[in-house]
Amino acid sequence: MSNKTAESLKGLLADHEVLYQKLRNYHWNITGEKFFELHVLFETQYTAMAVRIDDIAERLRYLGEIAPGSYAAFLKLSNLKEDPGVPPSRQMVENLLADYMTLSESVKACRADAEAANDLGTVVMLEDYVTTDQKTIWMMRSFLA
Repeated sequence: MSNKTAESLKGLLADHEVLYQKLRNYHWNITGEKFFELHVLFETQYTAMAVRIDDIAERLRYLGEIAPGSYAAFLKLSNLKEDPGVPPSRQMVENLLADYMTLSESVKACRADAEAANDLGTVVMLEDYVTTDQKTIWMMRSFLA
């Protein structure tokens, strides 16, 4: 595996961890007329995110790399920023949409690095992420329309 692929995977793991925690924050603290709908959505998303996090970390380990495991490391490596506040529900969705768009680009870049390194296992793992992220982006845009 190339060092570039490993670094991409570490950044991707960090992006997922930051988004995971943001989803949990929003899930715990959502209020307003869309409470039920968004409370369930955020839980569904962070549950799926936890599976991805484990997959990416285990992929790094399979490839002989140490997976970062601290929030300090995640915040340093991530393209995403944490949200320590509790914005209104619409802003939560807008923030998550922006994060999913960034995450989607990170997934595509990591996939390209893996493809260039002939790392088929990583390429295959990331294929589903691309499709799932595109659907999530579409659904969030539709919610905000």
